[in-house]
Amino acid sequence: MHLDNYTLGSYTPGAPYWKQLLWHFFGSPLVESSWLPFSKIKVWVLRSFGASIGKGVRIKTGVRVKFPWRLTVGNFVWIGENAWIDNLAPVVIESHVCLSQGVYLCTGNHDWYHPDFRLIPAPIHIHESSWIAAKSVIGPGVTVGQGAVLTLGGVTGRSLEPMIIYAGNPAQPIKNRVRAKVEDVLQISAQDEFIHVRHVFDTDLTEVDIRVRTPKNDEQFE
Repeated sequence: MHLDNYTLGSYTPGAPYWKQLLWHFFGSPLVESSWLPFSKIKVWVLRSFGASIGKGVRIKTGVRVKFPWRLTVGNFVWIGENAWIDNLAPVVIESHVCLSQGVYLCTGNHDWYHPDFRLIPAPIHIHESSWIAAKSVIGPGVTVGQGAVLTLGGVTGRSLEPMIIYAGNPAQPIKNRVRAKVEDVLQISAQDEFIHVRHVFDTDLTEVDIRVRTPKNDEQFE
């Protein structure tokens, strides 16, 4: 390859040049700033530049967004410190997703066979109730299924199945993420002054006895 012949091919950033400049010099520094820790202001700035963001979204300091006009975020999403959303292509983050510290969402690739090393962008879609743990990397074209987990430092260039926990580089499935029913997790029976709590994780049964003193009629909890 010859980088002096590098080309974007048919790719366009999706916004006029003046808007890109405003974002680069004014919008992006405000979102990334550590002296402006308020999520509501960061959300307002992102929306002003074309991002679609729901309610209850928390954005920590150091967060970087390449192009806000190609970002869609649902409700009650957490984006941790120093997360980098490198969205040359559209990124969709559905509701109740947690992106932990230092997560990198990469939507850009290159054609290493072509002499001009041309850019190949592809979107990322993270479905509801997923957790991308700290320092994890998600590559272009990846879809993260509902409820999936990518553990600490995981790296994936392939889509993740729903309700599966993945780990490693490249990420591999390690176990199911079980969504237990309340009646299975807590089976409470009043016996003397004790509460017997039974926790069920997957197929293993672990019993934990928690001693709770019942207050007398003339006592109150503070």
